[in-house]
Amino acid sequence: MKDLVKTLGYAKNLWPYYAGITIFAILVALASIAIPFIIKGATDLIVQAVQGGQVDLTGALWLAAALFVFDVASTFFSNWGGYLGDMMAAKLRKQLSETYYEHLLDLPQTYYDSELTGTIINRLNRTIFEVTQFLNTLANNFFSMILMIVLTLSIVAFYSWEIASLLLIMYPIFLLLTMKTSKKWQRWQQEKNLETDIASGRFAEVVSQIKVTKSYVREKMELWHFSRRFQNTIDVTKQQSAYWHNMDIIRRLVLNGLFFAMFAFLFYGAVSGRFTIGEMVLIVQLLNMARMPIFSMSFIVDNFQKMITGCKDYADVMRIEPAIHDAPEAKELKVQKAKLTYEAVSFGYDKHQTVIHDVSFTIEPDQKVALVGQSGEGKSTLANLLMRLYEPDKGAVLIDDIDIASVTQRSLRESIATVFQDPSLFSGTIRENIAYSNPDASEEEIIAAAKAANAHDFIAKLEKGYETEIGERGLRLSGGQKQRIAIARALLKNAPILILDEATSSLDSRAEALVQEALDRLMKGRTTLIIAHRLSTIAHVDKIITLQNGKIDEIGAPHELAKTKGIYAQLLQLQMGTTAAARKQLKKFEVVS
Repeated sequence: MKDLVKTLGYAKNLWPYYAGITIFAILVALASIAIPFIIKGATDLIVQAVQGGQVDLTGALWLAAALFVFDVASTFFSNWGGYLGDMMAAKLRKQLSETYYEHLLDLPQTYYDSELTGTIINRLNRTIFEVTQFLNTLANNFFSMILMIVLTLSIVAFYSWEIASLLLIMYPIFLLLTMKTSKKWQRWQQEKNLETDIASGRFAEVVSQIKVTKSYVREKMELWHFSRRFQNTIDVTKQQSAYWHNMDIIRRLVLNGLFFAMFAFLFYGAVSGRFTIGEMVLIVQLLNMARMPIFSMSFIVDNFQKMITGCKDYADVMRIEPAIHDAPEAKELKVQKAKLTYEAVSFGYDKHQTVIHDVSFTIEPDQKVALVGQSGEGKSTLANLLMRLYEPDKGAVLIDDIDIASVTQRSLRESIATVFQDPSLFSGTIRENIAYSNPDASEEEIIAAAKAANAHDFIAKLEKGYETEIGERGLRLSGGQKQRIAIARALLKNAPILILDEATSSLDSRAEALVQEALDRLMKGRTTLIIAHRLSTIAHVDKIITLQNGKIDEIGAPHELAKTKGIYAQLLQLQMGTTAAARKQLKKFEVVS
C-alpha cells in the first residue's frame, strides 16, 4: 500500500481531471437511473390502453422525447468524461515517465552495472499502464457505482424491502470473493512480471549487440532463452487463469442464486397483485442495472491488485538513493591549472573484491599520462573515480589540490571531456551529436570542432551534411567516422581535462592516422589521462603508470621505463616478438603494437 500511495503521489496534481471524470460518470449514472422510470411510465400507459382506458398519445410522445434526451445527455457526458480520461492518461504517462527518468539519471553507475536496459524500460511501461488503467477505472466507476447502489437500493426498498435486503447482502459477498481471488492472483502476476522483465532485458541486450549474436550464430539459442521465459509465463498463467475462472464460477453461481430468489419473489408479487405491471418492469430494470456496480466493483478490485504489483516495481526503483551526493557546502569547481592528484586511493566494486590498492600519483598541468596494465587492473576504474561515477573507499582524488568530493558533480564533469574506446552516438543528426557537449554552440564552433577532428570533409560529402540522421549508436557510420564525431564532441566541450580511452586499435591504417591526428589536437593544452591500447601512443606521452595487482608498479617517462625490467619494458620486448605467445601476452595488457 505504501508503494501505491508513493506512486500516486507523483500524480496528485491531476485531481481536476479525476474530479471531472467522476462528475461526468455520476451524470451518466443519473441519466441511466432515470430511464427505468420512463419505461415504467410507458408501460403503465400501454397497460391502461390495453385494458380499455384512455389512450394518452401526448404522454407517450413526451415519454419518448424524455428517453431521447436522457440517451443523448448520457452520450455527451460519457464522451466528455472519456476525453478527460485520455488527457489524464497522457499527462500521467508524462509525469511518471519524467519522474522515473529524472531519478534514473541520478542513480549511481553501480545500478546500471547490475540492471538490463530492457528491464528498466519494461518496469516503467508496466507501471504507467496499470496506474492509468486503475485511475481511469476508479474515476469512471467508483462514485457512480456507489451512487448507483444507493439509488437502486432506495428505489427497490420503496417497493419491496425483501428484494432490497437480498440485493444488499449480494454486494459484500461478491466483494469478499473478488478480493480473495485478486490477492492470490497478485502473487502469480509478480512471477509473470519477473519473467517478462528478464526476457525484455535480454531482448534489448541482444538487439544492441546483434552483430555478436549473428557472428557466433546464436540466433536459435537466444530465441530459445527468450521463448523459455514466455513459456514460464504460460505455465504460471495456467494456474492463475484456472483459479480465477473457478472462483468466477463460484461468484456467478452465488449471484445467480440471489437473483433467482429476487426475480421469483418479484414475479410472484406481480401475479398476486402486489406490484403493478409498470412497477414490475421498473424493478426488473433496476435489478439488471444492479449488476453493473457488481462488475464495476470487480474491475476496480482487479485493477487495484494489478496496480499494486506494477507500483511495487516502480517504487522499488524510486526508493534507490543516489550513492553519490553533493556535499551540503559543495562549491563550483573552477579549474585553474588542471593538476590531478590521486592520494592513497583504494576502491572495490564490492566489499569482498578490491580493485585499486593504495594508489597515489600526480599528473601535472598539460601532461599526458598513460595507464598500462592487464585487463581488470583498474585502469578504467581510475578514470571513473576522476569523474566521480564511483566514490573511493579510501583516499581522495584532487583537482588543483581540491578534493572532488567537495565540489558539485555538475561542475566537476563539465571540466572533463571524454572519448571512449567505443564511441556512443545517439539517434539524431550529426550536428546534434557534436553539439551534445555544448548545446549552445554556434554553427561556426561546430564546424571548427569537426574540422579539428578531421570529420568535416566526410560530413560535407554527405547529401544532408551536418543534418544527416544517424541511427542508434551511429550504426550507419564507420568506426573511424564515429570516433572523429566523438572527438569533435569532446573538442567542442573545450574542457581543461581529458579522459581518453584510446580508440585507434580497431581501425585500419588510414582511419587510424586521421583519428590519431585528431586526438593529438584534442590533447594539446589539456591534462590528459589515457587508458593505453597502442604502444605507438604510449611512446609519446609524458609519463607512464603501470598497474599490477591493483597497485602501481612503475611510474616514469617512456624512455626511463624502457631501461627497466618492468611491465613497459616487457611490452616493448613482446612487440618485437612474432610468435603467437608474444601476441597473446600483449593482448592480456590490452595493448597492440
